[in-house]
Amino acid sequence: MTRLTNFFKRKSKLETSQENSSKIEKKRKKIEDEQDTNSFKDLEDKYLHESWSCMLKSEIEKPYFKRLKHFLEEELKRGKTIFPPKHLIYSWSNYCSFDQIKIVIIGQDPYHNHDQAMGLCFSVPMGTILPPSLKNIFKELKSEYSDFVIPNHGCLYGWAKQGVLLLNATLTVEAHKAYSHAKKGWEEFTDKIITCISNNRQNVVFMLWGGHAQQKEKLIKSDCHCILKSAHPSPLSASRGFLGNNHFIKANEYLNQKGIKEIDWSFLPNRENL
Repeated sequence: MTRLTNFFKRKSKLETSQENSSKIEKKRKKIEDEQDTNSFKDLEDKYLHESWSCMLKSEIEKPYFKRLKHFLEEELKRGKTIFPPKHLIYSWSNYCSFDQIKIVIIGQDPYHNHDQAMGLCFSVPMGTILPPSLKNIFKELKSEYSDFVIPNHGCLYGWAKQGVLLLNATLTVEAHKAYSHAKKGWEEFTDKIITCISNNRQNVVFMLWGGHAQQKEKLIKSDCHCILKSAHPSPLSASRGFLGNNHFIKANEYLNQKGIKEIDWSFLPNRENL
């Protein structure tokens, strides 16, 4: 008969040592992870999709980009909060690989309030109130497609997964300070992205909304791609040319003419893991 005390044998020194080592290792890993969340050094290695990293490798090694990374590090040391969270800065690359691009929508800089920026221009996480510009984007879609149902969220992963690159010209921002990271180096980096697309892809639709986005037109080969321009969807300008621009229909018509599968603009699942 098994004695009850057999179930409560004292652990050997070896078992105790192994457990302590495991705890120390877990604690060390936790500290490293916490430190890592405060570092931008390995951002591209960890979060930039491989289809983009091979295209942008030489750009990442340039002095201006190193200065940009140093600026971000210094901002963190000063206790600044930066949006989007580090692991989401390159979301645009992971939801839309380079060889998948059909449409490029160019924004200016990320949303600067908590729980808004997610690495895709104009998009916000599930459960976040729709920003005014995104409301106007959905309003325009509804006017173009009568059967379009305006979703109860603003997460645009569904578009990105179909080949819509949602790219801000500036990829980070200080909390509650719009345009605070402008002219720090991101614009040069994202200009390179646009140039890479223009030079290495064919028949891409570029939607340039507002004067800031339209400055990028000079980077695009107009004989190889479709360029659509209008006012910005912001409430300050939407009524002066954005609403009624028919860009979503025009984009799909162009893709169809080129034998490319159209975008289903209504594909906006109410979950983030597609």
